[in-house]
Amino acid sequence: MDYIIEIKDLCKSYKDFSLKNVSITLQPGYIMGFIGPNGAGKSTTIKLIMNLIKRDSGTISVLGMNNILHEKEIKSRIGFVYDENYYYEDLTISEVKRIMAPFYMSWDNNAFEKYISRFSLPSDKKIKELSKGMKMKFSLAMALSHKAELILMDEPTTGLDPVFRSELLDILLEIIQDENVSIFFSTHITTDLEKVADYITFINKGQIVFSESKDKIMDEYAVVKGKKELLDADTRKEFLSIRENDFGFEALTNNADRIRRLFKQEAVIEKASLEDIMVYTIRGNA
Repeated sequence: MDYIIEIKDLCKSYKDFSLKNVSITLQPGYIMGFIGPNGAGKSTTIKLIMNLIKRDSGTISVLGMNNILHEKEIKSRIGFVYDENYYYEDLTISEVKRIMAPFYMSWDNNAFEKYISRFSLPSDKKIKELSKGMKMKFSLAMALSHKAELILMDEPTTGLDPVFRSELLDILLEIIQDENVSIFFSTHITTDLEKVADYITFINKGQIVFSESKDKIMDEYAVVKGKKELLDADTRKEFLSIRENDFGFEALTNNADRIRRLFKQEAVIEKASLEDIMVYTIRGNA
């Protein structure tokens, strides 16, 4: 198949929010980071991929199949890791596993036991007795134990300690060594994505700002700082957003090479982080 995920012109409207013509593609063997502020449309997009809510228009293909017509098969071949627990709170880890495992044709109990041990999860403990981080670890163990070809992750590192967050990123890099597996990783912790993502999709106010390779984004975007005298009608057009103060300006560009040629040594040009790109884009001109 050409794409693990292929979304075309996806639209979904609510009373106070609309997802507008969202298009995303993810090839096998890659990690895509999905970023944006709260309320931008990240969770709505994931729910539409999972067919948990009804779209207004557009198409979604997962694993080369229509996500509505082949929903059951698709869900048996993907793993889900959400920021909240969706398992029965009064059951133990072992009991939940015993109930869930038969739903997956490719369930691997040895893999499950390996991850339970690796994450130091007590099998006899009830879900409601687990910390938020432990619940996420359990969700991850479930997702990784049935040979999933796509891992969907919605804010998986929220509330985790730095040590396990680092371990989780290592696990994701291990998973992706299988070139038939892809990961769709929605998060607001952009530093995690800078470490592991191959592609970044940025959504804001229900619209895609960009969907590009991480390396291309990190090469082309820059934060520019200089005196106000450098700004005029023409140079302002070179920036995506500008913040001015009494001392000068800071601005975001997606053409760092052109800005270097234009301003030479008159401005400070720094590589933009994903967080810089999000903050400057969302705040706009000020």
